[in-house]
Amino acid sequence: MLLPMTDTPNGLLIAWHSRTGAAHMLARSAAEGAGNSAKILAAEEIRPDDLLAAKGYLFACPENLATMTGMMKEMFDRCYYPVLGRIEGRAYATLIAAGSDGEGAQRQIDRIAAGWRLRRIADPLIVNLDAQTPEDILAPKDVPETALEQARRIGEAMAAGLEMGVF
Repeated sequence: MLLPMTDTPNGLLIAWHSRTGAAHMLARSAAEGAGNSAKILAAEEIRPDDLLAAKGYLFACPENLATMTGMMKEMFDRCYYPVLGRIEGRAYATLIAAGSDGEGAQRQIDRIAAGWRLRRIADPLIVNLDAQTPEDILAPKDVPETALEQARRIGEAMAAGLEMGVF
């Protein structure tokens, strides 16, 4: 299904999914940094029109079993073909909440972004929360303030760069 062309894209779309709160905290912090320039949506709410309407994207999710969460993957699956060839060159960055290294989720998102021909404009922020036991993995998370501040700065920089036309 081909969607109608949208007006000139504007602003930053922050797409997030979280099971234990960490990725949501990172996404909210990035949105605070971006101010009114950002639209923050849970992955399950995002439709192709949301992607078409944005100048850039910040994807925030946890790593589960060495991959991005299923809900984030489902958002990419649902939106991939309707926007393919229509968002090329737009900026993106990532925020990953991980129990160990976060690299698996990061690689998956980068591969999808490469297919869409997006441009990474910031190094990945991977926050290792060291959750290794079943109880720790499933427990609600507290993200260190230093990581939340990094997410705020990424949101602020992305919003400013998009506004100025740098990205």
